[in-house]
Amino acid sequence: MPDDFLDPRLTERRNPRTRDIDRASAAEIVDLINSEDALVPAAVAAARADIARAIELIEAAFREGGRLCYVGAGTSGRLGVLDAAECPPTFGTPPDMVTGIIAGGARALVRSVEGAEDDVNAGLAAIKEHGVGPRDVVVGIAASGTTPFVGAALAQAQTVGAKTVFVTCTEPPQLLRDTCEVCIVVLVGPEVVTGSTRMKAGTATKLVLNTLTTGAMIRLGKTYGNLMVDVRAWNAKLEDRSRRILMEVAGLTKVDAAELLLKAGGSVKTALVMAACNVDSVEAEHLIAEQKGRLRPLLGDPPPVRTS
Repeated sequence: MPDDFLDPRLTERRNPRTRDIDRASAAEIVDLINSEDALVPAAVAAARADIARAIELIEAAFREGGRLCYVGAGTSGRLGVLDAAECPPTFGTPPDMVTGIIAGGARALVRSVEGAEDDVNAGLAAIKEHGVGPRDVVVGIAASGTTPFVGAALAQAQTVGAKTVFVTCTEPPQLLRDTCEVCIVVLVGPEVVTGSTRMKAGTATKLVLNTLTTGAMIRLGKTYGNLMVDVRAWNAKLEDRSRRILMEVAGLTKVDAAELLLKAGGSVKTALVMAACNVDSVEAEHLIAEQKGRLRPLLGDPPPVRTS
């Protein structure tokens, strides 16, 4: 029997464990999908060294005033845009510090744009339009490893001197192995439904992107211990979280925490230094800048974790 129908990409192979899934009950389908999903964390952990190297690249770029740009198509592109969109409310970053570029543009976020992932010229143009330069890091995301839009974007980024990282769930093309500073390869295996990389590959990609931005932001001093001290109180939930951090760390009442937060312009980090060092917001921000954003040198260790 000829075997040329076999795709060399792991993400396009059939999964023998789900061969008869169309005969399964609803509960059996849940069990099959759950058992496949359970393989993802170990696959991500196996790529830990490369993920750590990418965090170091991104941190260095941020410290030099550079940006992180995600590039992807379809599910991969949407995950990049999602991770970028979460950085400003979580870490108080400027909107353009982490950006997501998706093949087909904004309309591709809510529906498929046919042929967008194959548009090499659009991949080149996207990097130019976003003004990517040598201080930036471009992370290309392609679960199946061969998306032309992403490959072209990475090539253009390399041309202008940007650092490049490739995230994939199959063995990447040798060209990308040779030219990218880091290749993060997360081998989750064939999908429950053949080729449906929104499933295990999508989950793995989400875990990797979470780790890249969160790791880099922590290294920049965007947290105090595990507290989200650079959060901006832009809605009721974040206002409540901000007050609770001030109450826990500085020992303030809810009313005093709200008042101090107002004086600090909504910045939890500034408010904490104001309380600890008995200074105004201007001096607090000066002290924070001197410590390159880190609070431990100013406040000491965070309080112990209380569970009740």
